[in-house]
Amino acid sequence: MTTTGQRIAAAERIRAAEEARDELRSALAGVGVKLPSLRIDLPSCTGDRPRPLVDLGRCNVETAVALAAALRGCEP
Repeated sequence: MTTTGQRIAAAERIRAAEEARDELRSALAGVGVKLPSLRIDLPSCTGDRPRPLVDLGRCNVETAVALAAALRGCEP
C-alpha cells in the first residue's frame, strides 16, 4: 500500500472510531447516562497503522450505577 493509501486507511479508521464514540454517546444519553470523559484515545491514533480506541474515561459512582442499571435493562 502506498503512503497515501496508508494515510487514507488511517483516516478511515479514526473516522470510524469517532462515529462509534458518537453513537455510544447518543445511546447512553438515550438512557440518561453521560460519560464525561468519553473520547478517542489519541495515542492509539498514532504510528504507521493506527488502531484507534474509544476511551470511556472515568466517571463518578452515580454515573457508574446509572450505567450498570441501563445495561441490565437492555436485551442483547
